[in-house]
Amino acid sequence: MPTPLSDSKPSGSAPPPPTSSFRIPHLRWLICGVLFFGAVINYVDRGTISILSHHVQKIFSMSESDYGWIIFSFQLSYGIMFLVFGRIIDRLGTRAGFALAMTWWSFAAMGQALARGVASFAVACGLLGMGEAGSFPASIKAVAEWFPKRERALATGIFNSGTAVGAVISYPLVGWLFLRWGWQVAFLGTGALGLVCVALWLLLYRLPRQHPWITPGELQLIETEHGDDYDAPGARLSWGKILGYRQGWSFTLAKFMTDPVWWFYIFWLPKYLIEARHFSVENLRLFGFIPFLAAVPGSVAGGWLSGYLLRRGRSVNFARKTAMLACALCMPLGILAVFSASPWKALAFISIGTAAHQGWSANVFTLASDIFPKRDVGSVVGIGGAAGAFGGAILAWVTGHILQHHSYLPLFIIAGVMHPLTMVVVQLLAPKIEKMPQKAAPAG
Repeated sequence: MPTPLSDSKPSGSAPPPPTSSFRIPHLRWLICGVLFFGAVINYVDRGTISILSHHVQKIFSMSESDYGWIIFSFQLSYGIMFLVFGRIIDRLGTRAGFALAMTWWSFAAMGQALARGVASFAVACGLLGMGEAGSFPASIKAVAEWFPKRERALATGIFNSGTAVGAVISYPLVGWLFLRWGWQVAFLGTGALGLVCVALWLLLYRLPRQHPWITPGELQLIETEHGDDYDAPGARLSWGKILGYRQGWSFTLAKFMTDPVWWFYIFWLPKYLIEARHFSVENLRLFGFIPFLAAVPGSVAGGWLSGYLLRRGRSVNFARKTAMLACALCMPLGILAVFSASPWKALAFISIGTAAHQGWSANVFTLASDIFPKRDVGSVVGIGGAAGAFGGAILAWVTGHILQHHSYLPLFIIAGVMHPLTMVVVQLLAPKIEKMPQKAAPAG
């Protein structure tokens, strides 16, 4: 058995002999379940501030611009650390890197209970964003390590649906904690959940070759179907090398242009429902999660669709882009929410947007492992995630100023048109999605 935090793998070595008589069939899906749980906790922790925003703004006399700066702080820190955590996870390994990230963000989430104004909330949210930045680089790298290519989009869709489940759970959970014990306990209670996930992660995660509970058949399936990149030698790519590749830019810009839409729904939907649709805190607790509940099947369906097309013999390029296009064409329906007289119709249109975005996201994330070797997936996802967070930071600043003087309509229009525009950009930069040539892999 490996040392507690080690998940290094000797390149090219044969699988070790079994070290335990205990075996778990289809262990990779249990690993996917732990990633799902981590995504749930991640989004519960980041969603707490948005659900409490209306109340916190009243307590500390914050303006819309003040709240925008708090979210800007989260996303700027998130974006910077996404780059750093991508490298950390590639160097420390998935197991140690993800454990570090979860521990960090859990204590930072609890630390928000100590905030007393705009500046202290901005600092606390900034620290939260720094820790949460490790979640997706680690999760995408874990999928690349444990799943054959034909299953990666589905596995990504499943764990990525945890972000929506986290948003769903956070509404009743935060509402209950707030109504029963107050806003500070809401931050402390949700933050502590991450420490449970840390313990579970350290118990269950190893690389396939090092895991004592994997069956020989599953290990053979994973290593055989990894194919060209499982044991590919070579130095890790520098950020410059990654961005010197056109398909690297297609992934990065896809994240930069569309991640802010999801951030908008996460951080401003509760305020929209309270301020524009006149929801009470109780109504928000009971019904505000509906768009994020809809995002769960959206994420899984988006991943399933591209996997289905691959199983039918279609190319990776055709499968991924078909699924992405289907999702992108659904996004403009979210604009109709602003024009709906009924708040329930508005929730329905927003739900279409959240579901379509998550289906899109499941396939965009998979592009990183479709294009780059596994050893560089953490760094690639780090760059893309940072770009998405920086885009979200820009939108947070813009949103605060728009809402200070105007309405939600321009923001819903932005959310509705970005995915179709991004689809055009992806096609121009990456007319064919394919594995990066190995000769381009070594960094200079």
